[in-house]
Amino acid sequence: MTRRATRSWILNRPGWAGLGVISAFGFAPWNLWPLALAAFALLMVGIARAARLRAALAIGWWFGLGHFVMGLDWIATAFTYQAAMPAWLGWVAVVLLSLYLALFPAAAAGLAWRCGRGDRLRLVLIFAAAWIVTEWLRATLFTGFAWNPLGVLWVPVRSIAGAARWIGTYGLSGLFVLAAGLPLLLAARRRLPAAGITVLLLLATVPTMLAPDGAAGAGPNIRIVQPDINQQDKWVPDLARRNFRRLAMLSGPIERQPRLILWPEAAVPDYLEDEPVATRRLARLLGPRDLLLTGGVAIEWDKGGNAIGARNSLYVVDAKARLLARYDKSHLVPYGEYLPMRSILSAIGLSRLAPGDFDFWPGPGPRTLDLPGFGAVGVQICYEIIFSGQVLDRANRPAFLFNPSNDAWFGPSGPPQHLAQARLRAIEEGIAVVRSTPTGISAVIDPNGRLVAHLPQGKAGAIEARLAGPLPPTPFARYGNLLPFLFATLLVIAAFAHRRIAR
Repeated sequence: MTRRATRSWILNRPGWAGLGVISAFGFAPWNLWPLALAAFALLMVGIARAARLRAALAIGWWFGLGHFVMGLDWIATAFTYQAAMPAWLGWVAVVLLSLYLALFPAAAAGLAWRCGRGDRLRLVLIFAAAWIVTEWLRATLFTGFAWNPLGVLWVPVRSIAGAARWIGTYGLSGLFVLAAGLPLLLAARRRLPAAGITVLLLLATVPTMLAPDGAAGAGPNIRIVQPDINQQDKWVPDLARRNFRRLAMLSGPIERQPRLILWPEAAVPDYLEDEPVATRRLARLLGPRDLLLTGGVAIEWDKGGNAIGARNSLYVVDAKARLLARYDKSHLVPYGEYLPMRSILSAIGLSRLAPGDFDFWPGPGPRTLDLPGFGAVGVQICYEIIFSGQVLDRANRPAFLFNPSNDAWFGPSGPPQHLAQARLRAIEEGIAVVRSTPTGISAVIDPNGRLVAHLPQGKAGAIEARLAGPLPPTPFARYGNLLPFLFATLLVIAAFAHRRIAR
């Protein structure tokens, strides 16, 4: 292929989409983050060379389309577990969602071109700031879809990932864009600004170096159960006994020391508040001071005693068969746990992916549960853990965060991506995060985001651990997403102050 032909291919629309696909290999399970850096560097070259705003917007949109289609392939796998809809519809859903999500990279590209035309440094700074803001908007608008922010690409690079304590996940995304812009600046012989960004990246390692370790052994004794129950077996009535036996066996024998036993999301198919026999069966697994945290489903009833809705819940059960607390999932998955525009979409044969006759209702948001003998625990069920700055009750900070999940839907790429995002929550908030899933990846994550223990996908087992105590509240734990917005503001100021100084 000649140089002209190569350039023509790179600059056409499928070429930008292909580059977006390449960039997605930076995410888990591949973790090829240098490849993603190179892809974003070429994206900025394309934006800088665009002749018109329309061209820059198109480059950003096509890049985003490829980036999201590849990064969200696990959504297509989820459709293979829904008999009411054909499996091929999963890829239609991935493409349709990506058509929308690509608008956010397009907006960032358009802003970078408009404000940075003719000045490579200003383009890089504005693109980084715009990416921070548009990524936050993606996580917020229309209930939000925060999956795979660019900041998660730094998780394998622990020295830089620790900067999430100060600037959060979206600030890390801005750092990633700045790092990708270095070749653009060096090619333009802007050595001083390139050196400045390099120094900024080095400074980003300081929070990791200064971060204390959580107090060893200060947290409760926990036992995480991963039963390796596949999604197609989860709701089959004939397999209910087998599934319960697995959970019971992996919960271990009753011991003298009190334990906090952690089961996955929706581990119990019974309606515990309406079926006391099921609750007593769980209590028999517990020692006198043990507590069981298990996912389940709560039914909502009207005044006439008719079931009208359901909630995806977590229950706390003690050895006396009492339900001590309940947490209801707040951030529900559209099309997964409820069907938007149900009257229209159900008429054309669509249904939600989770089984059941009712849509799930959302809970009130982050809550801290006070557990007798174990202290305070925060809960985020499955998908909720991906929303940076929205996972804790800041008025009642817990000692650790429990993330019961069901990743059995999501094929080989969804679970490791989910785990990586949970690790960022631990870094941001300075507390341990514990995950229990049916098929993996269950894990213990320390307050610095390190993977202390884990069970891989497709393996039954249990993890016994004593959690590290929480760190003092991080700057992000205190101020949340105000900090990445402040970082974005400083980048914009630097972009325009540079222009004035140059004049």
